Amino acid sequence: MSNHTNTRRSFIKKSAIATAYAGSTLAQQSFASNQAPNQPTLKIATFRFDVTPPTGHPLCGGWITPVKSVSDNLEAIGYVILGFDKPVVICAVDWTGILNSAHVAWRTALAQAAGTTPDRVAVQCVHQHDAPFVCIDAEKLVAKQNDALIIVQMDFFNACLNKATQAIKEAIPRARPLTNIAQGESKVQKVASNRRVAIGPNGKITKMRGSASKDPELIALPEGLIDPMLKTVAFYDGEKRVLACHYYATHPMSHYGQGNVSSDFVGLARKQRQKEDPDCTHIYFTGASGNISAGKYNNGSPEARVELTQRIYEGITASEKNLKPEPITSISWKTHELLASVNPLFTIESETTLLENKKNQPANRIRPAMRLAWMDRVKAKTPIILSALHINKTSLLHLPAESFLEYQLKAQKLQPDRFVATAAYGDGGPWYIPVKEAYPQGGYEVSVANCADTIDAQMTEGMKKILTA
Repeated sequence: MSNHTNTRRSFIKKSAIATAYAGSTLAQQSFASNQAPNQPTLKIATFRFDVTPPTGHPLCGGWITPVKSVSDNLEAIGYVILGFDKPVVICAVDWTGILNSAHVAWRTALAQAAGTTPDRVAVQCVHQHDAPFVCIDAEKLVAKQNDALIIVQMDFFNACLNKATQAIKEAIPRARPLTNIAQGESKVQKVASNRRVAIGPNGKITKMRGSASKDPELIALPEGLIDPMLKTVAFYDGEKRVLACHYYATHPMSHYGQGNVSSDFVGLARKQRQKEDPDCTHIYFTGASGNISAGKYNNGSPEARVELTQRIYEGITASEKNLKPEPITSISWKTHELLASVNPLFTIESETTLLENKKNQPANRIRPAMRLAWMDRVKAKTPIILSALHINKTSLLHLPAESFLEYQLKAQKLQPDRFVATAAYGDGGPWYIPVKEAYPQGGYEVSVANCADTIDAQMTEGMKKILTA
């Protein structure tokens, strides 16, 4: 148990700076512009930097083939809004996930570079799988096993944080006036499908429709509950569009696992749009899609990746056609802290046994290490932070980990008169975040959910608080 205790102490130390900043459960700052259009108060600075792992680096946390080649680079892309209280930073990263104190480290680095506090930073992963899946607390645990297990190379991780700092510091002097905002959406055809559609007469999940499927029975089943709309929120300097943020809810994997790094079909669609529109920064955020994938429409072939890329690209361009800029008259940032509980399926003893069993496959040792890191975090009472940026009648919601789609749909129902765009895959510590009714159904997502079913009520309450602009 000493290894576990030492990791907990390290996590507390690394998390202290962010916890100190968090302060209250709910924070809000507002801005109302009475300035003339040619004298704006707000400014926006966009940034991007490369986060492609080197040859040999683990992918998806170390349980698939490590980096052999790079099909297309991975990026971190974000923006800083200045001019109302302290700056706000929002960033999307082409990684599978950033967990626990690694997420604290990212938010802290971006905050320090922008001159703000970590609670005013949202870091959301896009969740491609031929990409890093980073938990530095679990990395310390597996390193102590002396079995060549590895989750992340820390020199690479720290180099990415240095790039983040440099990118933001270079971006802020180039900040543009932020005067207008616009929203648009369009239905995406034949991409998203619910993974949990095979339910037996006993109400239990019988099998999962994953990111790719060749099972005729699963392919024939209906799409199930999805959010078919791709949403775009754009920011302007006068008539000039500076930034376009695109949101869609599906696991973004077509095929993976052969050691070939790629931003996959959502990243490729984003890059295609960026190439066409170089004067505007384009960012893609994966919505709440813990139970959503392309499995009904994806057989895992290279050809399917091309088709899925085109469908997302068409959704992006169609949503942009609906953009109608309007002057920004109000802006606020809200946060909510929640302290989750550990899923009773897991105990320190059971996960330590799995980690230390040298006969287990790497995945079946690394995952328990990540659960132990989560247990440390819960014991240390380091919160998950939900956040929302409200501008006029638009709300940008930031949720943790692999939140189920129902949270995104619930957020939209909580504010039916607002344009709510949801980005999930923030702090990845909880892994999957099912809704309460999913727990008794079982299935893969529930079996690896680090939180108890009480997380549903906590997430719902948090969203209610921060979605009130």
